[in-house]
Amino acid sequence: MNHRIETVVLDSQGLSVWISQDRAVLAMIRSFHSMAADLVVCSNTIVKVVHARVNTARLNWVLSQAKVESVTEQAARAAAVLLKETGLHGHKYAIDATVAELALRQPGPVAMLTSDLDDMAKLCGSRVRLIAL
Repeated sequence: MNHRIETVVLDSQGLSVWISQDRAVLAMIRSFHSMAADLVVCSNTIVKVVHARVNTARLNWVLSQAKVESVTEQAARAAAVLLKETGLHGHKYAIDATVAELALRQPGPVAMLTSDLDDMAKLCGSRVRLIAL
């Protein structure tokens, strides 16, 4: 990864695999850390990754290493506009839209760790570099 990245946004899958200590993702996180990139998580992503078997201590540690951004009314309205512009709607896309909106307003260049390349490409366009998980 020799392209300069200022901000890395993690969607729910990005956050999940970091929590589960996936080796490839840990290597990417180290690489981003070495280039002083900010790691950013949308607050509602936390809700999406928590389940009965999640290691709470590990979740808390991971979140302490990232900037967690709240979904404000302004952010929710902007995410709703994104959905409307892309023709996507419904609860299936609601959290994705807030994560995409968050990514689009971060200092660039911005990358996102995601398993949802199709929807995130529609929502972010070419302004966010998508890294497949």
